[in-house]
Amino acid sequence: MRLIILLMLCIVTSGWFELAFAGDKQPLGLPPVPIPEANPQSPEKVALGKQLYEDKRFSSDGTVSCSTCHDPLKGFTDHLPVSEGVGKQKGTRNAPTVINAAYYTSQFWDGRRPDLESQSKDPLLNPIEHGLKDHGFVINVIRDDASYPASFKEVFGVTPEQITIDHVALAIASFERTVIAGDSPFDRYLYGGDKTAMSESAIRGLDVFRNNGRCADCHKIDPKSAIFTDNKFHNLGVGFKRIEANMFDIVEKFRIAKNEGNNIDENVLTNAEASELGRFAVTLDTQDLGRFKTSTIRNITVTGPFMHDGSQKTLEEVVDFYNQGGEKNPVLDSGIRPLNLTDQEKKDLVEFMKALTSPQFVM
Repeated sequence: MRLIILLMLCIVTSGWFELAFAGDKQPLGLPPVPIPEANPQSPEKVALGKQLYEDKRFSSDGTVSCSTCHDPLKGFTDHLPVSEGVGKQKGTRNAPTVINAAYYTSQFWDGRRPDLESQSKDPLLNPIEHGLKDHGFVINVIRDDASYPASFKEVFGVTPEQITIDHVALAIASFERTVIAGDSPFDRYLYGGDKTAMSESAIRGLDVFRNNGRCADCHKIDPKSAIFTDNKFHNLGVGFKRIEANMFDIVEKFRIAKNEGNNIDENVLTNAEASELGRFAVTLDTQDLGRFKTSTIRNITVTGPFMHDGSQKTLEEVVDFYNQGGEKNPVLDSGIRPLNLTDQEKKDLVEFMKALTSPQFVM
């Protein structure tokens, strides 16, 4: 029987939340966590992944770990518009939350990696983030550590000489698949049958979300569960003005650079113009210009600021942005258009999004 590992964020210890394991129990409102056959879960692997996730030695100046930008005490984000890496360097993208990232079919805002395993290796080599020249640095730290070799032996059956960055990635991804959260007032209302779980305003907001607001077109709600994403990419116009005037030149330069083998991950986090290309940076398809992944809105009250560039600070700003029909540009998604919501509908919509907060993240 597949082991489902749940994150029960109920006890704070040394700045971290305790993990608990529950056989078949599933958070209300969420589907089963997809577990790849090549990386089955185990308590030992998850514990190792957690340790690796928070190890600041895996950075060029010893100040940055995965948890620096994806801090469990900050909703597994950093609450910055764009993240800061080694030497307090600023990137170009907002750190997406790790909460429920296990349900994404691709990772990063532009979807350039297919899974958590491959995603976890990229920040280590990015000059803005961890700033390492190669993964060998990480492996050397692990081999010289007092406890890591025994843990890798227990989990993967490898000697210190056999440890690779792929083992590291498998463990970190296993831990991240435990960072799931449902059981919100919305879940208790819709899936648990408790009609008192949400306020009257939030209930009206759910109706706006599904109908006049057209939010559920991309932030999906299914009959038995809701991950609040279609796992697709959309151009809302956020940040597009930064490249619109010189779009053709920027596109051509990026296309040439990528064809010459330049690192995409490095480009989008060190070059503000390249960052705004969105999904195009991966596909080189002009239809993907300015398209970014639909992020989940679960626990959105604790994961701001919002959008891929962190440009919107409040939920009210986000609602106003959608209500105006996004930001016009030549490749704006056809489904993005003015909503003409009333002030009350906008307030109710915000109240609904607040009802998506899981109990372990209630401030």
